[in-house]
Amino acid sequence: MGFVKVAALKDVPEGSAVHVEMGEAAVAVCNIGGAVYAMDGICPHAAGPLGHGALNGTVLVCPFHGWAFDCVTGESDADDGLKQTTYAVKVENGEVWVDVA
Repeated sequence: MGFVKVAALKDVPEGSAVHVEMGEAAVAVCNIGGAVYAMDGICPHAAGPLGHGALNGTVLVCPFHGWAFDCVTGESDADDGLKQTTYAVKVENGEVWVDVA
């Protein structure tokens, strides 16, 4: 599938995250200090929309039950064996593109 446009950069201001649905899948897009990252947007615990959660530094907290994942690495803060898939991101002409291949 390759890179897919998921958002306008202006819709993901620094220090925020957004939830983007892509068919039956979703990505959480995070802007951390001007660098944009993306990971699987569905929490493995109860299918919460991670992009609707609170972003604390690089850690995105699921709004349903507080499970937390690092937006840069996808790693869980509570379980070393739990990791969200992360995706390559590029920003071009004010648009955020995610490689969901």
